[in-house]
Amino acid sequence: MTRDFSSPPGLRNRQIAVRESSFHVAEVGQGRPVLLLHGWPEFWATWLPLMNRLHPHYHLIAPDLRGFGDSAKSAGPRSDVGPSVHADDMAALLGALGCGPAGVVGHDVGAYVAQSLARRHPQAVDRLLLFNCPTPGVAERWVRDGHVNEIWYQSFQQLALAEKLVGLGRDACALYFGHFLSHWCHRKDAFAPALEMWIDNFMKPGNIRGGFDWYRSQNAARIAAIDGHAPPSIKIHQPARVHWGRHDPILKSAWASFVPEHFDEVEVSFCESAGHFVHVEAPDEAARVFAEVFGAA
Repeated sequence: MTRDFSSPPGLRNRQIAVRESSFHVAEVGQGRPVLLLHGWPEFWATWLPLMNRLHPHYHLIAPDLRGFGDSAKSAGPRSDVGPSVHADDMAALLGALGCGPAGVVGHDVGAYVAQSLARRHPQAVDRLLLFNCPTPGVAERWVRDGHVNEIWYQSFQQLALAEKLVGLGRDACALYFGHFLSHWCHRKDAFAPALEMWIDNFMKPGNIRGGFDWYRSQNAARIAAIDGHAPPSIKIHQPARVHWGRHDPILKSAWASFVPEHFDEVEVSFCESAGHFVHVEAPDEAARVFAEVFGAA
């Protein structure tokens, strides 16, 4: 698996300025453009296993979302960087790259952003592939049947001291992020070859905050959904595929039953050998599904 997290031939890294900010983008390949939107606790490099398999056939575009990775950081904690802000960022980024409409792949946070991007900027999105796709239909199930014990981190990360505690040193950072990268996987060692890369990333100044800001920004909407007051969902019109890791302990695969409520045209399938991180735990299967959705170059 070590080779999966190596850089594919021709990988290009650059900074692109849009919306009064700067975004790090890793790109590789040529052909049909496909935007890859990472989740938490991730950054662009989570897509390396797929990039290594697919770069001969597509133009793969893997940005760091606002506040993540090597994209620009805020001066302090923020609670106004939810999915709509990230979606507007990505629409502007695609415009700057001149490659819309594009295919869009999203996972976890990236799946939220991809859905918002499809709704807010439909002209930018051709079709979608979403791994383990959260929707408003989850609602009170976030806290039902003991699941509240799984989402403790979503509250902890809103505390002012959370960033300082997790970033206290390399050991603390490794202990915190290593927990999620193992516990949320069905294949517990999936991230082992990349753990040092992950810690290097999150030890950079401000990099922990970007993910924590996401949970600060989502808190009101999540509580409203849990209380039964989620706003009406506007259906997504673009064709979509959802491929869900059967053994995900945080985004349960049973929640895939709510997906059709939010799409006009969607196919749902399952990865029987993965948990939360299908694209890392089962990259060969993920690449096959990718090719089914986006076709030949």
